[in-house]
Amino acid sequence: MYKYFISLCFVFVFVNGYSQINTSKEETKEKKDTVTYKTGYGLRIGLDISKPGLAIIDKSYSGLELVGDYRVSKKWYIATELGFEDETTYEDFSSSSSKGSYIRLGANYNAYENWLDMNNEIYVGMRYGFAIFDHTLNSYQPNVSSGTENLPPYFPSNPITTPMSDNGLTAHWTELQLGIKAETFKNLFIGFSFSYKIMLSVDDQKGFKTLYTPGFNRVFESSTGFGFNYTISYLIPFVNK
Repeated sequence: MYKYFISLCFVFVFVNGYSQINTSKEETKEKKDTVTYKTGYGLRIGLDISKPGLAIIDKSYSGLELVGDYRVSKKWYIATELGFEDETTYEDFSSSSSKGSYIRLGANYNAYENWLDMNNEIYVGMRYGFAIFDHTLNSYQPNVSSGTENLPPYFPSNPITTPMSDNGLTAHWTELQLGIKAETFKNLFIGFSFSYKIMLSVDDQKGFKTLYTPGFNRVFESSTGFGFNYTISYLIPFVNK
């Protein structure tokens, strides 16, 4: 009888200990399940480093662009880019320059589902762009024809090298952006984007069509354009959510 009593006690101790271990595991699991990861909401500012790089390669171009965005919800960001460009375009019979400032305003939607405390983006954005610029026709050569096919003109034209300028010209456009931003270090982001632009209106210099608009880039016959940027930016977090 005594042996049975001791065995029963051992069984009771084992069952009680096992139940406590299970309870402890369940509590730990519940604590882990309730852990939430917060990300920073704030102002992110940076620089498009592709423009200084282009200025080193292409001596006919100089420009600077600052970028910024502000996170307003889990998926949405208010975004802007502002800058200055000075570009000279060379054609077969003309040379012209555009110089001025621009701003683009809009929003980005982050389509990427981040894991845990990641803060990366694969986004789609829309922008409204506005530029005010000066346009100068540096030189041109009048198109003179002999009136006979395959024959040179009787009096070849001489190039006109006296610059002619119009100031205070404006341009308005919209654009669609696709881009990526990745957090490489804490609050430091590397990103790049591609944009498709549609010109709404642009002022032309008297007697000459605008070929390049700051912030829009080259203006094609279809009134469309393309853009690309490569940015480094830093997030100043105001609150974690």
